[in-house]
Amino acid sequence: MKDTLWLIRRNLVSMGRSYKSLLLYLLAPVIGITLSFLIYGNEKPADLRLGIANLDGEQPVAQDLIGFLEGIEGMKITLMADEAEANSAVVGGDSDAAIIVRNGFAQGIQTGEAGGDVEIVTLQDSAVAPYIRSYIDPYLGNLESIAKTAAGSPEAFAEAYAKVRGEAFPVAMELADDRSVQRDMTNRAIGYLIVFMLFSAINLSSFMIKEKENRTYFRLVASPLSGRTYVASNIAVNLLLLLVQIIAMLAIMNGIFGIKPDVPLWQLGAMLFLFASAAVALSLVVVAFSSSSMTVNAVSNFLIIPSCLLAGCMFPVELMPESIRDIASFLPQRWLLEAVNQLQLGASLPDLALHALILLAFTAVFALAAIYKFGHNRDTRTYI
Repeated sequence: MKDTLWLIRRNLVSMGRSYKSLLLYLLAPVIGITLSFLIYGNEKPADLRLGIANLDGEQPVAQDLIGFLEGIEGMKITLMADEAEANSAVVGGDSDAAIIVRNGFAQGIQTGEAGGDVEIVTLQDSAVAPYIRSYIDPYLGNLESIAKTAAGSPEAFAEAYAKVRGEAFPVAMELADDRSVQRDMTNRAIGYLIVFMLFSAINLSSFMIKEKENRTYFRLVASPLSGRTYVASNIAVNLLLLLVQIIAMLAIMNGIFGIKPDVPLWQLGAMLFLFASAAVALSLVVVAFSSSSMTVNAVSNFLIIPSCLLAGCMFPVELMPESIRDIASFLPQRWLLEAVNQLQLGASLPDLALHALILLAFTAVFALAAIYKFGHNRDTRTYI
């Protein structure tokens, strides 16, 4: 234990002498938060551009439907002359979607026959249609309820509809903050932190190879120090630095940039530290299978950037094809980001037991692979 503490102190002093590297490690969280803040800080939700072609004339039911849609916040309504103009607007990109109110719409509502619906025109695979339906279907459902009470009589429907239109209903309204931008900034900041943590872990572990190359390692193990103690001290320093990065990121994100992750910070920190353990174990694998510091740099670039892109660290994974998302399930970065997403949705730490166990499993697999390689290294300059 005494030897391990001495080596930890020695490694920290060595890091302090290389002030450029130390400064980069400490500034990494700030860089990640700044990038996410610049990307999402000024982002405002765009209005949905909706074209409406009313082919049912001046029917009150059709006109009221248009008025209902115009009253929805976040929708920019444009009236179209006919169906062809509505289709052209969608295809040309002038409208995100179009609603066709066909001739006989009001009559179909009153009698319950065909025609009492609207047609929504969108581009293929667009998610706009379900969003519009979430507003229109309840509205049309209320009209159908009125039609049922009228039992197919146009006069009874007109009387009941006029009565409903003329009555005032008490409505309690409560404004809710849109936290989506804050959550996006949090997720991207954590994504960039993941990238920096992986690079930091591998760079710190590569000190072992650098000290072998400059013969420092052999002078150390010629003393009563063992190779296992040497590796253990490197792991401890690695975890300590990553813990400092995590704390710095959470403090700066919450205190300086005002980004609220909607998650208790200690829970977020706990999940990040589990990932830090996996990152350190992965760094040992890279070092164990590398013969020089140049090899470590090449392998780290090959592993970190592509895997972080696949896991969704730099942009939402939902933008990628389903097959790519399936590959991301085999990456520890994806499980950390998914755990953060679940925490933002209100899950507690016990609910994330599976995510925690999977991160620990990654740590165990990487550690066992590194131990196996260290133990079977036939080079006389082996660590263990």
